[in-house]
Amino acid sequence: MNILSDTAAWLLPHKCDICGRVADVTADDIPGYKNIYGHIYGMQPQLHICGKCLSQLNPVEGDLGWTLCLSNPYEGDPYPGLSLFAPFPYDDLCDVAIPKIKFEGKIELARFFGVLLGRIVKEAGIGADLVVPVPLSPQRLKERGFNQANEIALPVAYVLGVPVGQDVLIRTVNTGRQTECKDNESRILNVKGAFEVLPEWDVEGLTIVLADDVATTGATLHEAASALLDKGAGKVLCLAFASNRTVKNKETV
Repeated sequence: MNILSDTAAWLLPHKCDICGRVADVTADDIPGYKNIYGHIYGMQPQLHICGKCLSQLNPVEGDLGWTLCLSNPYEGDPYPGLSLFAPFPYDDLCDVAIPKIKFEGKIELARFFGVLLGRIVKEAGIGADLVVPVPLSPQRLKERGFNQANEIALPVAYVLGVPVGQDVLIRTVNTGRQTECKDNESRILNVKGAFEVLPEWDVEGLTIVLADDVATTGATLHEAASALLDKGAGKVLCLAFASNRTVKNKETV
């Protein structure tokens, strides 16, 4: 059976989930990945990626990944000091990869990105009591089949050695897609009041890492973080795999 499987793999090699080239990198080629994946999901990873795409997954240097959560702060913001850590630039590669996750069901990419992110978060000395993913609405979750923020949050929590609160936050409004909003103000209004903390969760005084896949204006993360802080969370750090602001920061250095 193994001979047949190996022959089939040789005849029909997997394609990279990002670019579609031949996937010439396996999970075995990434130190520690299979071990982390197995502990979290209880199975072997099915990562399909090529060396060229892998070589382009480079985090920004130094403190360039740190910024304020909102790209355009507004007067009267109850939490103006919210920080965002997004170590990967939302560049050409992520511009292809993230939609593949969201709209083509490439869940393995989300999990791989979560492991990369978790390692960088730990190296940065970030600690927390709890990791919380930004939730999707029930309708969007049904359409997609999984929450990419949750798939990213699970490895981050595992690497940090803290629990993940998959149901701490709920999305009470099925908001329109942020990408369809034309400006920052409409993005903020689109998610206003969209999140609540479930009453069975006590977040009083906790340090929470709030995880999502991408941050552009930061409006979604800001609103979700505000819901946690309103319920007494001691500190919330907004975390995203990628942000367009890391690119802008690099240009200004």
